[in-house]
Amino acid sequence: MTTATTFVPTVAEATAAGFFPSRHEVEVVDNQELTDGVYRLTFRDEYIASHAKPAQFVDVYSNDPSKLMPRPFGVCETNGDEVSLMFAVVGKGTAEFAGLKAGDTIRVMGPLGNSFKTKEPANYVLVAGGLGVPPLVHAAQHIAGVEGAVSTAVFGYRNVRFGDEYAGKYADKVYSIDESEGNVITLLDRIEGELMDSGLKPVILTCGPLPMMKAVAAWAVKRDMACQLSLEQRMGCGYGTCVLCTVDTLDGRLKVCSDGPVFTRERLGWGE
Repeated sequence: MTTATTFVPTVAEATAAGFFPSRHEVEVVDNQELTDGVYRLTFRDEYIASHAKPAQFVDVYSNDPSKLMPRPFGVCETNGDEVSLMFAVVGKGTAEFAGLKAGDTIRVMGPLGNSFKTKEPANYVLVAGGLGVPPLVHAAQHIAGVEGAVSTAVFGYRNVRFGDEYAGKYADKVYSIDESEGNVITLLDRIEGELMDSGLKPVILTCGPLPMMKAVAAWAVKRDMACQLSLEQRMGCGYGTCVLCTVDTLDGRLKVCSDGPVFTRERLGWGE
């Protein structure tokens, strides 16, 4: 009796054949603690680095076989064949990732989900809170290459402003605030005149805690601004099979991982 074998293509073989690579092993290049419990993990993966679009995410799998579900992290930055993610330690899985060192390996899959629409000339206002910052750093990096477009980062933090340095490499302007001073709506009110008088149509891209994004959507509605929202939701598979990450929209219940994570405020019915 012959034992059947399963062919698992490499990333290069999958790409050459024209289909999406499955989860695969990558080498960790760097892992830094930016502030208490917040890490920036960099790994080497040419496919993800060259294909990731703003707001898309990567599934990262534990090396512990008892932990089956991946953790989804938005792409923060790409550089050549390197991909950087930012995450907070909130449980055993993320604690494992925080302990990774250069030369270690980890399994990943991606990029997953849809992306922000950033092709038209505009002033893209990147509004983020906490761990919503990383996808908007990547958005700023992408927008820097769009002709006729600029970006304005508006970030809110609990205390340490861990994302300003990275956004500052790409965004035309960076504003930030911590809890002792106010929130992102405080900042948006402060720079409203500047946004309206910039000569470019302001378009809001936002990611962060749900109450913050609903407040941002309401702020945008009052000023007739376009608003795209990258939702954060607890996920299982990350590609639409488990139906764990559904969200209510005007088009019915949709999956954040595969129908999103980016939705327009109109589709969500927020701020009306």
